[in-house]
Amino acid sequence: MGMIKENIDAINQNKDEITVRAGRKPGDVLLVAVTKTRSAEEINEAIDAGITDIGENKVQEIMDKYDAVKPVRWHMIGHLQTNKVKYIIDKVAMIHSVDSFRLAEEIDRRAEQNGTTMDILVQVNTAEEESKFGITSEETGKLIEDILELCPNIRIRGLMCIAPFEDDPEDVRVFFRETKELYDRYAALSHPRLDFRYLSMGMSHDYEAAIQEGSNLIRVGTAIFGERFYAKQI
Repeated sequence: MGMIKENIDAINQNKDEITVRAGRKPGDVLLVAVTKTRSAEEINEAIDAGITDIGENKVQEIMDKYDAVKPVRWHMIGHLQTNKVKYIIDKVAMIHSVDSFRLAEEIDRRAEQNGTTMDILVQVNTAEEESKFGITSEETGKLIEDILELCPNIRIRGLMCIAPFEDDPEDVRVFFRETKELYDRYAALSHPRLDFRYLSMGMSHDYEAAIQEGSNLIRVGTAIFGERFYAKQI
């Protein structure tokens, strides 16, 4: 085992130390390895090194790699188009990027056809960045209520947030804090299909601040696998 295992071990140690310093238990934070553009071989190496959960941004990459990757929990963490839900409904453990009732409706329909209940996170764009998907803090309550009332094949497991990229993670701490406040507000509601467990926020460059502000699921790619190299378009 090489660099990938070393990186995973270092991240696990680091996240547990931060979690304990924040007054929580070690192991409280789930590490999801982001495998966008990564080969099945690289992903399997990460699984051999202890990764139990992987996150993909694109439906096509899930389809391409699914059969070649060892048993693992798959997460859809990228923007999901309604016409592609049918391809992954039987493959992923959780969809992090639910940002409209239209998408929730389609997930519900496909989950019913598949005889399953799909775990989702509601994606909140607390920074209200135009370049990012997600709903505003104000819209979150209405979407949660609509899903609970009208989508019986969906279980809401929490919230997901993608903070703006800033050189200094301290500059995005406020967005993590606001998302945690929203999370606590809705986690207090009582409903059989509302089971808040995951606050998905923090990536390679800002997961320390995210954990300090209450995240219990971090999505890490570069810090595990190294920088991505994209083929140049000719």
